[in-house]
Amino acid sequence: MGVAVCPSLSVIEKTVPLLSQSGEVGVLSGCGLSRNRNQWRGNARLTESVLRWALMPVNENQNFILQITDSVTTRKCALRIDLQDARLPWERLLEIYLKNPPIEQLCKEGRITSESTENLLAIQDLVYVSDDDGCLHSMFAGLTVKQGDRPLAPTIVPDISLGRARDKEISVIDLTIDRTGVGYSRNWVGFHKRRWAKNETAFVDFARSAVELNWSPEEADSILELNSPEARLALLQDLAKRIWEADFESYSRFTGQKLVFKSGDETVRNIINGGGGVCSEKVQALKFLTDNLGYESEYLLAGPNARRPIPEEKLRELLTTFEFEFSKRYMRYWQHMALLYHLDGQDILVDATNGNIPFLFLLGDEAKLLRDYPSKEPLAVRMSLHQEAFYYHRVSQDIPENLLFALEGWIPEADLIQVFENELGLFLSESFFVTPVVYRNQREFLRQQRKYNEACEKVGLLSEVNEKWTLDSEIGRQFTQMNPFASQQVLASKQHLLSRYNESEGSGHQAGLVLVKL
Repeated sequence: MGVAVCPSLSVIEKTVPLLSQSGEVGVLSGCGLSRNRNQWRGNARLTESVLRWALMPVNENQNFILQITDSVTTRKCALRIDLQDARLPWERLLEIYLKNPPIEQLCKEGRITSESTENLLAIQDLVYVSDDDGCLHSMFAGLTVKQGDRPLAPTIVPDISLGRARDKEISVIDLTIDRTGVGYSRNWVGFHKRRWAKNETAFVDFARSAVELNWSPEEADSILELNSPEARLALLQDLAKRIWEADFESYSRFTGQKLVFKSGDETVRNIINGGGGVCSEKVQALKFLTDNLGYESEYLLAGPNARRPIPEEKLRELLTTFEFEFSKRYMRYWQHMALLYHLDGQDILVDATNGNIPFLFLLGDEAKLLRDYPSKEPLAVRMSLHQEAFYYHRVSQDIPENLLFALEGWIPEADLIQVFENELGLFLSESFFVTPVVYRNQREFLRQQRKYNEACEKVGLLSEVNEKWTLDSEIGRQFTQMNPFASQQVLASKQHLLSRYNESEGSGHQAGLVLVKL
């Protein structure tokens, strides 16, 4: 069954706006909340204000807000809880509202927003162990629940912060999930099953729509039954082509939910809504769908000039230390990802990522790209301005799985790294490359403008480097006409991208757009 959609704005939005992104207990966005620093601790003396709350009839104060934050991904959810539950130990509180939340009831009663619902369901999978059937069990070993910097011991009743928002008295329980001691503990089989179950109808409809692009409705029905090798092959190819055709983009990191990195199911839903993803997101999207449809596959790693055998132990080390500064010679091996399917006795190399990488669906002997060193053959790829030789490698699956997990939050600036350091920009197709240019002053802008213009002239490409964040130019108008949705999203991404950049590199930056006609 799918997740219920809230029929109206949450009470949290109407009378108690969502807690701010700062993570500070009791701080609400734009509502002028005054924080009472005399907080109720589990065994502490009741302050006068809390005593008034404790003696108050239930119907006099219904604004008890539970906020849960995952410290790694920074995902937050906030919901209004029942008065009697505010007195519970934190374990029981999380069991009721995180592990087994009455989502449909909360939505129906306007106690949670749709965005908080999405984040809550995502945080579930980060806190609780799941089995192969997708059922949640105990919390991950090594996980800590905190209030501020203070870890909560078992059975402790959390602090409650008091304040006012829009003339409404509120009480806030702010819990932070600290997963730094958990590591890469994730059951990917159960994770994919859980995510599929939450939006199964949407995913099945997506698969059907992909097939119906190439087949009649009657033929699509037959293919989706997956009763023959031909049907299974057709569905795989149609799904892969549909994902390949979706935008190769990073703009969705800075719009909508503003996720630093999307999981497979989140990428599929982003594609359904008109967007796409980068290679690692698109690969996850295809594997997520096909895992739940009964296909067997494994991740492949690839990268420019990565010809020699893959340095697995060094890559594992990097995923433990995150010391990337002097490791570019190793990281090129995971610059790109693809999939190898084992279907009805044959191997199929599938690259559904796009970004100027051609659609690859290579069966058996056609998959020459996977030959062993030293006879391994490359794929010639033009990524933005330059042509590169990409080599594909089979790899122990813990490495790409842990890399994907790390991108969800262990690498805090993964969104900016993809855009700037990896030079993927905001949008890349066979016709256009769109990327931000960020600067503090006119001198910095002119230097970067000259750099881009010289690079494009060298390879014979037309470019426009705009000081302002605008598509009001010849190439910009062409881009907008051919990609109306993407152009809207690019324009909408400025505020959050610039905010993230200022957080990372210091305040005072401005941003414009670079547009290249490929």
